Amino acid sequence: WACADKLMGFLTTIRAELHVHTCLSPCAEVEMIPPLIVREAIERGIYLIAITDHNTTANIEGVMKAAQGSGLAVLPGMEVQTREEVHSLCLFDTLEQARAFDNWLRAGLPPMKNNPDYFGEQFVVDSTGDFLRREEQLLILSAEYGLEETFAKVQELGGLFIPAHVNRTAFGLLPVLGMVPPELPVEALEISRHITVEKALQQFPHIARYPLLQGGDAHRLDELLGANKFTIAEPTLAELRLALAGIDGRSFRISPRS
Repeated sequence: WACADKLMGFLTTIRAELHVHTCLSPCAEVEMIPPLIVREAIERGIYLIAITDHNTTANIEGVMKAAQGSGLAVLPGMEVQTREEVHSLCLFDTLEQARAFDNWLRAGLPPMKNNPDYFGEQFVVDSTGDFLRREEQLLILSAEYGLEETFAKVQELGGLFIPAHVNRTAFGLLPVLGMVPPELPVEALEISRHITVEKALQQFPHIARYPLLQGGDAHRLDELLGANKFTIAEPTLAELRLALAGIDGRSFRISPRS
C-alpha cells in the first residue's frame, strides 16, 4: 500500500471512498466490475476503497485481486439493511472476517429469489470482470437482525460499523428512527454525497458529536467520490479509528475532489 512516494509506517494523507458497490448489487451498473473500479479509483486519486455490496461479500475477493500491485488498498465490507430498514456500512480488515459476517447475515435474510427484470441483475464476477454466476437470493431485503444485534456482531468480529447516508429519507438512520439510538455507540456517521456537513448539522444538530464521513455510495464509476481524506500510517481499521478520534497525529476531513 503506497502512493508512489509513500512508505508504510509513516503518516500520509490519502483520499478514500468507503462506500462502493459492484455489479453484484442489483441497483448497481454492470460497469462496476473489479478492474474498472480499480482503474477509476486510481485515476481519481483514490487509494483506499471499501467494497460494500448490499447484504453480501461475494465480489470482494475479485476487487482485492484486481487491485494487487496497483497501490490501491481495498477493505472488505458490506452495506447491511437491518430489520428497521436502515442501511449501515460494516467494514473489516480481512476477507475472513467479512465472510464470517456474511455467513451470519445470510442466515437472517428472507429466502426470496431475485427477479432480475424487476430488481436488476446480481452478478458474481472474478478479478477480470468475467461472469462466474448469478446470485439467486434477492439481496436488497431487510435482515431479521436489528441495529443493536448487527452492531454487536460487527464488533465481535473486529469490524467497524458506520450508519450509511444517515440524512437520506430512504434507509437513512435519522429520517427512519429520528435519532442515533443512545444504546448504539457508533464511532462515525456517513452523510450522503448530496448534502454538505454544514447542512447536515443544520437539519440534525444532535449529530455534531459524531465524526461525519461522506460517502459516494458508488453504483456507477462516475460516483466514486473520494471525499474523505485520512492521515494514517496504513490502511487498517485501527488506523481509521485513530483518525476518526484525532489521536496520535492521525486525522480525517471531508474534502472535495481536487
